[in-house]
Amino acid sequence: MQLQTENDNYIIIGARHRKGDNMRYFFESKVEKQDKGYSIDIPFNVWEVCKQRDVIKGDLVLDNRIIDCELHPKEKGNYFIHIEDETAVSVDLGVPHKILLHVNGSLIRMDQNSPYSFENPIRKIDSVEVIKLPEDGLCGQACVAMLAGVTVAEVISVMDCREWQATMGRVISALNYYGIDHTDIINYTEGRDTVLPKCAILMERMGRFCHYLVHFDGKFYDSHAGVLTEYDMSKLLGYLEIKC
Repeated sequence: MQLQTENDNYIIIGARHRKGDNMRYFFESKVEKQDKGYSIDIPFNVWEVCKQRDVIKGDLVLDNRIIDCELHPKEKGNYFIHIEDETAVSVDLGVPHKILLHVNGSLIRMDQNSPYSFENPIRKIDSVEVIKLPEDGLCGQACVAMLAGVTVAEVISVMDCREWQATMGRVISALNYYGIDHTDIINYTEGRDTVLPKCAILMERMGRFCHYLVHFDGKFYDSHAGVLTEYDMSKLLGYLEIKC
C-alpha cells in the first residue's frame, strides 16, 4: 500500500491496512535518544482521542519503516512514544520528522446497531447549515449534527455525552454511526500553514479542551461564532477530513 498525505510528499510504503476502530495520527515531532531506546513527544492529548490510559501499545511509520512502540503517560493525558528497539531508528535526532502513529482500539464503538453505513449514509453532504448554540461545551456534538443534518439533542443521545465530554474519539465514532465517511488519519498541523480539504472537522486548542468546528467548501461553520469566511490557521491544532 502507498499512502501520500495531502499537501506534503510523505510516502509510506507497505503500511498495514486497518479498519474498524483503528485510527492513525499524523504529526511532526523530534526523535530523542534515551538510556534505553528512543522517545518522541506526542503533540496532542491522548485522552482526547483514545479511550485507553496507562501504557498503550501502538506502532508508527518513521522514514517509511513500521516500528512497534508504546505510548507512555507523562501527566493529564500528555504522552510520549517509547521505541525500545535500538536498531529501529536511523533518522537524525533532535530535528522534526513526519510521524504516522497507529493506536489500535482508540475509538468507542457505538455503530453496532446503526441503520447507516458508509455505503448508506444518513445523507449526502453537499451543503452545511450552521447550528449556533447559546453556550460553549457542545461544539463536538454540533459538528456531527451539522454534517448529519440532525439535531444536537439526537447526537447527544447517540454519543452518550454532554457538555465538555466530546473527545475526537467520540466524534469519529458518531460519524461512523451516521455513515459519514472520513479518512482514518487525523492530521495535526499545530498552527502551521495548510490547505484544508473540501470538508473537515477542525480542532483548535481552547484551554485544556478542544474546540471543534466544520470546514466546508471554503467556509467555516462554528457553533459559537456562526458562519465565517476566514479562519486564523495559527489556532488550528489539526483536522479530520470528511469524504463528500
